[in-house]
Amino acid sequence: MGFRIIKTAIATLMAILISDACGVTGPLSAGILAVLGVDVTRKRSLKTVSARFFASLLGLFFACILFELLGFHYWVLAIYILIAFPAITRANFKEGIVTSSVVVFRVFGSAEVSTEVIVTQIELLVIGLGSAMLVNMVYMPRTSEQMTTIRKRVDEQFSKIFRQIALTLRDPSYVWDGHELIAAGKAIQSGKEAASREMENQVLHPDESWTIYFYMRKEQLESIQNMLQLISHVFQKLPQADDVAELFEQLSRDVTEENYTGRTEKLLIALEKEFKEMELPGTREEFEVRSAILQLIRELGQYLKIAKKNKTPAPGKIRKSSEMS
Repeated sequence: MGFRIIKTAIATLMAILISDACGVTGPLSAGILAVLGVDVTRKRSLKTVSARFFASLLGLFFACILFELLGFHYWVLAIYILIAFPAITRANFKEGIVTSSVVVFRVFGSAEVSTEVIVTQIELLVIGLGSAMLVNMVYMPRTSEQMTTIRKRVDEQFSKIFRQIALTLRDPSYVWDGHELIAAGKAIQSGKEAASREMENQVLHPDESWTIYFYMRKEQLESIQNMLQLISHVFQKLPQADDVAELFEQLSRDVTEENYTGRTEKLLIALEKEFKEMELPGTREEFEVRSAILQLIRELGQYLKIAKKNKTPAPGKIRKSSEMS
């Protein structure tokens, strides 16, 4: 049973009981409005409840005019839909079309346009939608633990990818199916969605740290894909490829650690200096392979820079992303 179902049941019961206790006609309608008002996040709840409320007021306005002028006939409802629905949509209250229809159809069912009928519909709106919003605002399940789990899954996939890259550099004939890339991409997307829901539940002071983290990993995954394109040009076994493989082996360990060790960056800087001091390639094939390896080193530098300019969240504390690889 989903948590949203539980919230809907609570809001519905609350709306019916409050309406009945206040003596409002048609308490079950307040329950229906509560069902329509329950949403998945606090921010979305505020937006949709307000849209439904004002859409209903706008619908009541058009309905009262039409019913007074044309009477209570079924074909008048069709005219109402043709006029009111486009107006509600243009007013940016599209989410409230169904709610407004519930209210208008109740007025039609009473076959009377009076102050008492209109006030009753507004009371039902306030109680029904208010109950839904109250339940939404009181509690929303936090997704921090879920995002921490996803983060670990992403880090593990990155570690596997770097180990596969190291194996490929040491042995150009090694075949890798790349399924870790797909798994990492799916995990990052799940994390981004969970982070978005978490932010929408924080109305006053939204914490963007998780969103920044998963966006950082998305950028890094794109950088990894660029690396793989460069590795495809390393078709010949060279000592320089072994040196770069050590970088990726180190990175495969660093990426799963919370605290930044700096070992990969130090190895990268040292290897860049070595490349500058190396003799020029003796053959065209060696030139092409070493050129691809040099570009790979530079792309790895970009990968590390992406981490440094963002933040990485951890339960109970926020660190600079320079504490993560």
